[in-house]
Amino acid sequence: MKCGLLGRSLKHSYSKIIHAKLGGYDYDLYEIEPYALKDFVKEKSLSCYNVTIPYKTDIMPFLDDIDDKARDIGAVNTVVDKNGYLYGYNTDYYGMTYMILSSGVSIQNLSVMILGNGATSKTARSVCRDLGAKDIIIVSRTGEVNYQNCYLYCPDIILNTTPVGTYPNSLESPIDLEKFNGVKAVFDVVYNPLKTALTFSAEKLNIKAVNGLKMLVAQAKYARDLFLGSEKISPNYPDKLIEKITAEIVKETQNIVLIGMPGSGKSTVGRELAKRLNKKFIDIDAEIELSAGLEISEIFSKYGEDKFREIESQVVKKLSNERNAVIATGGGVIKRKENEMPLKLNGVVVWIKRDLELLSTFNRPLSKTVGVENLYNERKVLYESFSQITVTNDKKYLDTVKEIIEKCEY
Repeated sequence: MKCGLLGRSLKHSYSKIIHAKLGGYDYDLYEIEPYALKDFVKEKSLSCYNVTIPYKTDIMPFLDDIDDKARDIGAVNTVVDKNGYLYGYNTDYYGMTYMILSSGVSIQNLSVMILGNGATSKTARSVCRDLGAKDIIIVSRTGEVNYQNCYLYCPDIILNTTPVGTYPNSLESPIDLEKFNGVKAVFDVVYNPLKTALTFSAEKLNIKAVNGLKMLVAQAKYARDLFLGSEKISPNYPDKLIEKITAEIVKETQNIVLIGMPGSGKSTVGRELAKRLNKKFIDIDAEIELSAGLEISEIFSKYGEDKFREIESQVVKKLSNERNAVIATGGGVIKRKENEMPLKLNGVVVWIKRDLELLSTFNRPLSKTVGVENLYNERKVLYESFSQITVTNDKKYLDTVKEIIEKCEY
């Protein structure tokens, strides 16, 4: 059976990976321009397919029949050819419902602010109504409630349906979350990066934050059911297959970011860790030297620490879009708060601690001039605030590698 995903720009899509894990049919990506949409549908070259931006609404006039839920929403993301008749469904509805219910957050009798006014926003409205939301506020660029005056409202839940924050523009956010009061949870349909700038901000504010990966996997699973002949979508909460595939994709795309004092073994541990987990290894100090065309000691001696930190932050920002990598940072990367979000959007941050007496000062300018103990006392609180996992590298580095793998649940 020949299936696929129809859209305009699909180079960063996870759909082919997900459907390969679901199994049972061939699945490819089909990029077309808007003028070719009608001909693509009428050719009926695929048995079944998913539909993404910007065709979820535009495809509807070309179908023979549309499921009641999809018609009510006004958007189709799944098409099934049944003996020459094309039927449209909206499995995004069930995927989004799964995302919310599996988070443990109830939106019943709560106020929900939906960011965006496109096809996914229509789906979100239907889901929120059916889950009992008290009222729904739609934010759009030119609507009555827009991105300038939305801060006058006090929603309990914020649900982003826009593509803002999607790779490669991962550091962008549709709103400034700090301007709201009383938000209980933030949902973001964006799944690449694993953590968006919006959900990162939510976590920093101790707000429950959920990204769109589980929604993506759930809607694909329900589409798979339709592809294989199910007449009705029957969601379960939780669904073992959805949970399993979501966890696998996280592990296959997540970065492991190593922080710690100069000489703590980040590069040595990182190379072995990358090898064992089949991830790319990136040394930020090496990237800085490549960018500046100078060794780090030369940058410090010629331009000073401030210039070095500026170059370092530029490199870190560039690396925010990396996936499936082990990233060894410089010892002082934690000194600039702006480095935290780029490192965490796709990464889990591991602090490698080491006995100060074991730290080498060779080719480490600040360790020599400031002193190892002074440097550690200055940075300890920053390492603690940046890190999500802590390990010790005082004995065999292979033991440290093993501990990281276990704590990151690989």
